[in-house]
Amino acid sequence: MPIIRHRAALQVLVAVRGHPFDRTAFDAVFQQMDGIAATMVDQPAAARLMNPDGMRGFDALVLYDMPGLDFEAPEGAPHYREPDPALREGFRALLEQGTGVVALHHALAGWPTWREYHDWLGGQFLYHPGEVRGAPVLDSGYAHDVTHEVSVLADHPVTAGLPERFTLTDELYLAQVFEADVTPLLRSSAAFTRDHFWSADLAVRGRMHDREGWDHPAGSNLIGWTKQALNSRLVYLQPGDGPSTYADPNYRRLVENAIRWVTKVRTA
Repeated sequence: MPIIRHRAALQVLVAVRGHPFDRTAFDAVFQQMDGIAATMVDQPAAARLMNPDGMRGFDALVLYDMPGLDFEAPEGAPHYREPDPALREGFRALLEQGTGVVALHHALAGWPTWREYHDWLGGQFLYHPGEVRGAPVLDSGYAHDVTHEVSVLADHPVTAGLPERFTLTDELYLAQVFEADVTPLLRSSAAFTRDHFWSADLAVRGRMHDREGWDHPAGSNLIGWTKQALNSRLVYLQPGDGPSTYADPNYRRLVENAIRWVTKVRTA
């Protein structure tokens, strides 16, 4: 009788917490992936694993977390927290050894004071006005339940099997996108202008769905890209706010393709 050898599943560490989400619905995105085993770990425990020793046995890291923000601060929430030096060193070491990273949705807001982190991700969402790459910027914008058309820009392994255009209803960000540093994959048909978004800073001050006095310039409609982060492949996908997107077959294909692509360097 011939011996049948099954290829071991790709092992993925999924870092979560920092932003509300439906854990069961989000976990279902990974449960349907053939040959991929996902382990979900909450922050701050996940940060302790983001180093070569902690991720021994894992093939890739998925970021669906939003660390470095204290939403329970008595005034001016969220307060920004500095990443621990061990995390800075460990995360850099992961990228230097080629560990692939897939960052989803609100991960763009994590570790707001860690410039290198956002250089690696390819953009940043800000809860307060601040400075990005030496220039003053306003807080970012958010818009929930936006029905928009997603256009695939490139014939790439991450977009393999997707139609040229598909529709999502999801939250969008008017945020900083470092377009010159990334390889574009997806653009949105939505208007990324001030009048279509709400101020994040006003929201955390108790004024949800408000833009009074917030004069944010028009931003990028790029919502998916790849990037080389040191020796690692990285993919950022802005979609992913809630169950309707989690259940969308095109979104699930994107996330699965992204995981397989970022691990290819290490598993080939």
